[in-house]
Amino acid sequence: MNAHRWLVALERAWDAAQLRRADERTPADFRIETYVGHGSAHGIVVRGRVLDDPSPSEATEDEGIVAAVRRTVRGFLTDELPGVPLRVSVAGATVETVTDAEGYFRARLQPRPDQLATPWTTGTVELAGAYRGLTGPHTTQIQVRVAGPDAQFGVVSDIDDTVLQTGVQRVGHMVQRTLTGSALTRRPFPGAAELYRDLAAEENPIAYVSSSPWNLHAFLLAFLRHRGFPLGPVLLRDALGSNTGLEDKVDRIHEALDLHPELRFVLLGDSGEKDPETYADVVRAYPGRILAVYIREVRVDPGDGRVEKVLEDWDADVPFALAEDSDAIRRHATELGLL
Repeated sequence: MNAHRWLVALERAWDAAQLRRADERTPADFRIETYVGHGSAHGIVVRGRVLDDPSPSEATEDEGIVAAVRRTVRGFLTDELPGVPLRVSVAGATVETVTDAEGYFRARLQPRPDQLATPWTTGTVELAGAYRGLTGPHTTQIQVRVAGPDAQFGVVSDIDDTVLQTGVQRVGHMVQRTLTGSALTRRPFPGAAELYRDLAAEENPIAYVSSSPWNLHAFLLAFLRHRGFPLGPVLLRDALGSNTGLEDKVDRIHEALDLHPELRFVLLGDSGEKDPETYADVVRAYPGRILAVYIREVRVDPGDGRVEKVLEDWDADVPFALAEDSDAIRRHATELGLL
């Protein structure tokens, strides 16, 4: 069982125990956790989760392994709050929504273009009515990545084994890294942060997608910020399968492209799992919208033929590069005029 499955099993057991507690108690540590949103004048999507938990601790340079493990595990032992009425406001638009069974919410808004700021627009999420004895606004800010008017293209990137050294194919290493690492100790691939900063520049929107659970959002965002990657939405999934959080990786890539219909996109992933197949599906679904696909070679057995099989039916009009490292991607992107 890999680290994510083990942590999900732990979360299931914790949730079962929580359900046996009184459902109508007043939350002692009511907290609206917002995730980075994204969009343009064509629409904005924001997400988050409502919990009855204190804010998580942040990693420190001198902490030990025990503290890192405790933080990781605690991120899965959450007391989520279903049925919370919320009001979301961004760029002159307001919608109301309700959290699902796992405490997640997702809202799509149609902003007023004259109130959109680039590259970031700030919105709010607040309690929209009484909830288990709670009243008052309980307002939390949300940051939304907005494409600039001079954007040349968008960027969508996988995370594990694409920017973050994870070792998905080496289960033992992955479990150890997931449990004992922190945003300060986990390592990016050499040259990746510089490459991504140059691709995103100031105006180009970037979105990170992963099959990792939303419980790791704070860690991944802190990792990207600490290592100097350009920030954008980190689009994950609910490992337990709630209606709001269950979207798969293809759904989230489609969302990024649909929110920026005037832009073409660069897709970055790795050969460790299904990125080549996923991106091939995206290329077929969005003809003319993909500028290039870059796959970082991380296979334990590079001769297994999986990537090569995808290439047999590849759209010849879309450049595809299986790259050894960030420098190889940079050289290819430079030749295409992307850098």
